[in-house]
Amino acid sequence: MKETRKIKIVNWKAKSRDGEELEENLLMGLNVFIANKKPEEILKGIDKFRLFGRLAKAFEKAEKTKILELEEGDYSFLKTSIERDIPSTWAINPNTNKAIEDFLDAKEE
Repeated sequence: MKETRKIKIVNWKAKSRDGEELEENLLMGLNVFIANKKPEEILKGIDKFRLFGRLAKAFEKAEKTKILELEEGDYSFLKTSIERDIPSTWAINPNTNKAIEDFLDAKEE
């Protein structure tokens, strides 16, 4: 059996720029993080294609189960990307800060 990391998905209330209340969570943050990569930084090739396919399936499942479960290699890819490229201003929001720290501290199971 492959080792995995499990991260609990917690929703929190936020306000849009228009003052509208909305819910956010780690999955939304990770999607924004990945989508905002510069085109020249986006990984290419069949291995990365498959990696992103697995991530998409894991994110979709986590929307329903509220647990993000990642195989060790997929978790390591995201963790390394976060450690290297996360915008420092994300730490200003305490909910985002906690969600990212919880992701980085996920234990192997």
